[in-house]
Amino acid sequence: MTEKIRARAEVGPELDGERLDQAAAQLFPEYSRSRLQTWIRQGELLANGQQCRPRDKVHSGTSLTLDALLEDEVNWQPEAIDLDILYEDEAILVLNKPAGLVVHPAAGHADGTLVNALLGHAPGMALLPRGGIVHRLDMETSG
Repeated sequence: MTEKIRARAEVGPELDGERLDQAAAQLFPEYSRSRLQTWIRQGELLANGQQCRPRDKVHSGTSLTLDALLEDEVNWQPEAIDLDILYEDEAILVLNKPAGLVVHPAAGHADGTLVNALLGHAPGMALLPRGGIVHRLDMETSG
């Protein structure tokens, strides 16, 4: 299901001179900065009624208007998939991803992904954006 989002906020003095995407992240904290950047690029988040770039500076008194569609998030499920964990503590987990393992569920790969495996290993990661994964590896890359 898709939800229509309409919101308005004014940039205060504490955000004067900040990038639009950074100010928007402070003013609309319920949405990720990545999602806000997409809405800015698509013209769904405007500054004083004008489409800008995420890196453009905003100033005190600038009116931000958000008129966007919020798509449903994918409901990722935990799975018992073996992981080659190199290091783990309460804040970080480092692992060796095998080649051929898809990182995030997507069309054609709804399950059997690294995200599914991590949720099976540490269910609390479901509360983190994109399952808490920070990487630069595609499906065919190991490391």
